[in-house]
Amino acid sequence: MCGRYATTTDPGRLAVELDAIDETDSTAGSGNFTNYNVAPTTQILTVVERHEHGHKDDEPKLRLRRMRWGLIPLWTKAAEPGVPVKGKPLFNARADKAATTPSFRDAVKYRRCLVPMDGWYEWVVEPDTGAKGKAVKKPFFMSQADGSRLYMAGLWSVWRDKSLEESEPLLSCTILTTDAVGDLTRIHDRMPLPMPQEHWDAWLDPDHPAPAELLATPSETAIAGIVARPVPSLVNSVKNNGPELLEHLSADEEAGQISLL
Repeated sequence: MCGRYATTTDPGRLAVELDAIDETDSTAGSGNFTNYNVAPTTQILTVVERHEHGHKDDEPKLRLRRMRWGLIPLWTKAAEPGVPVKGKPLFNARADKAATTPSFRDAVKYRRCLVPMDGWYEWVVEPDTGAKGKAVKKPFFMSQADGSRLYMAGLWSVWRDKSLEESEPLLSCTILTTDAVGDLTRIHDRMPLPMPQEHWDAWLDPDHPAPAELLATPSETAIAGIVARPVPSLVNSVKNNGPELLEHLSADEEAGQISLL
């Protein structure tokens, strides 16, 4: 499961890199886009491809949007005016089942996105060899060995309160997960689904369903550049958020972690 990740992506710079339209709130000040401990229900950066509103015949364009991490299905009822009922936090969707799952199948057809990130966290649970004998959660960070940005496949939704004539749209999304492959299986049996740039056109196409093969588990070759390394247990709490979460452990600390070799 991908339930926590890190991002240092500046929307303004990313918009220039991708030749995309920045629809995020860029008035927040420099540095506020950095989040080393992104958790579900927060607003996250996504990449979509959409037509200009009311101009379906125009060429669709890449757009950067902020969305709530935790997809809200279209049919969700309102708890109060303009506020959806709280349900299960749908921050992950299985890539192999999303097309047939009621909460995601509509999004699989026409509302797919990319979620840029530096890397994601997973935890290995091991018995404590100390006197207490309790299980210990040891965090690892998965990222590109060369430090380049990852783009994960996602789905998104637009929720509106149907009881209101003028309901503000609420954008939300989920990250697709797949079976872990290669050395990453030693960390967790699931992983977010990477989407290589050569498949972006087909994946983001707002007018056609994506080819089924894009939802398949990637080959070991496709994720060969991703490495896992142990990180401080500070990441265990969402209250902690800073570059220290990604600091390299000391030799003694790392000795207590599992080896991926």
